[in-house]
Amino acid sequence: MHSEVVAVLDAPSLDQIETDLLIVGAPTHAFGLSRPTTREDAHQRGGELLEFGIREWLESDPVSLRVATFDTHVRHPNLPGHAGQKAAKKLKKLGCTILANSESFFVEGYEGPLLPGELDRARKWGQDLATRLRNHG
Repeated sequence: MHSEVVAVLDAPSLDQIETDLLIVGAPTHAFGLSRPTTREDAHQRGGELLEFGIREWLESDPVSLRVATFDTHVRHPNLPGHAGQKAAKKLKKLGCTILANSESFFVEGYEGPLLPGELDRARKWGQDLATRLRNHG
């Protein structure tokens, strides 16, 4: 099985993707997917300033892909809203098949790192996705 990690700035448009499973992940910003204002806020805290994010990338014509989504989320305070769920909703509206419920992986503060145990949980999630993909046909 081959996998490739691509930053949103380098990702081809959805209609150009040919894959068995597309996994889309994003940090949760202000209860969902980032916007220009939330990316500017992240930049002010020391992050890289991105011109666009997953929200804009998902502005697409209908596509038929199998997908799964995830996000990173601050554990304390555990605020509502999750970028992965928002991305899954957008992908479903575009015609994609959602292979599994979106997953959140918790980070320390706004910048990370992942909290203890989250990397192992992410690996298990990936294994579960591989099993679902095999069983889905």
